[in-house]
Amino acid sequence: MKTCSEVMTKNPSCCLPTGAVLGVAQLMKKENVGSIPVIESEQTKILVGIVTDRDLVLQVVVDGRDAKTTIVADVMTHKVITCRADDNINKAVDAMAEHQLRRILVVDNDYKIVGIISQADVAIRVGQPEETGEMVKDISQPTG
Repeated sequence: MKTCSEVMTKNPSCCLPTGAVLGVAQLMKKENVGSIPVIESEQTKILVGIVTDRDLVLQVVVDGRDAKTTIVADVMTHKVITCRADDNINKAVDAMAEHQLRRILVVDNDYKIVGIISQADVAIRVGQPEETGEMVKDISQPTG
């Protein structure tokens, strides 16, 4: 079975918690992604959160906040579910299903960001259609 490092997208684009959300939205557009890991600093690369396109819509656009002055720390998710690069991919898939995540961040032993695994990464690189279908079903189940 594959490890997370074999499936993940390595070295994802990141942002800082002090940056303006407008810059993050522009980075999402440029990179054609829906989420950006938030790191403590460019030097440490220690993961402190994640910001998604949904966060930007629900916490900035809908609330009429200014994207130029609202900072990432005010809208990001601080508690992030992660996996390690050497974890078995099944561990990541199970965590994605359990927590209804469309993506999971991959960190090293020092909690530095090293990659990200999306549903598409699993579908393309794992080659287990039944398992991938079950994961998508579990993630998409309404909570309640």
